[in-house]
Amino acid sequence: MTTSGILSPPDRPEALNWSAENCTLGRAMAVLGEKWTIVVLREVFLGVHRFEDMRVRTGIPRQVLTKRLATLVGHGILRRHPYQVPGERVREEYRLTEKGLDLYPVLAAILAWGDRYLGDPGGPPVVLVHRDCGAAVSVELRCADGHPVSPRATVPRPGPGARPRGADGAGRARGVRGSNGGRRLRRSVR
Repeated sequence: MTTSGILSPPDRPEALNWSAENCTLGRAMAVLGEKWTIVVLREVFLGVHRFEDMRVRTGIPRQVLTKRLATLVGHGILRRHPYQVPGERVREEYRLTEKGLDLYPVLAAILAWGDRYLGDPGGPPVVLVHRDCGAAVSVELRCADGHPVSPRATVPRPGPGARPRGADGAGRARGVRGSNGGRRLRRSVR
């Protein structure tokens, strides 16, 4: 018996009993999972707010940058803020919303991982420090009671929004009659 109350053989992960259709990690990656999106967020976190500055600094093609900024604004991660250089037309720069600021620990964790496994021998190109004291900043997992927790000391449990997989094994391929009367396989989507 497992914490979910559903019997699961010892060698079968309990996660197989639960639907992944409403997975918030999958939803987050649908918004953030494209390389240029993370690069745009990096730039904004570094204080680069203007379209042309981002484009020149990163080499992102103009059309791609336009789409990524629109996606981040559309999801409420960035907001447009008007500015005007004297003698020029009003333009917009991009600022983080509260939702965007909540991504800082995510980017800090990716940065730390990159520094550890993909960094140059000379050291990291950017170091995050505490503005007030100058000490290095790091990301750490902690439980709700404040204890430091290693990844191997965590256990996934179904949350209040978890949905048991259907009796038909929702998400598995199943046969469907085609217009010619033959059977073809289709992914079940709910």
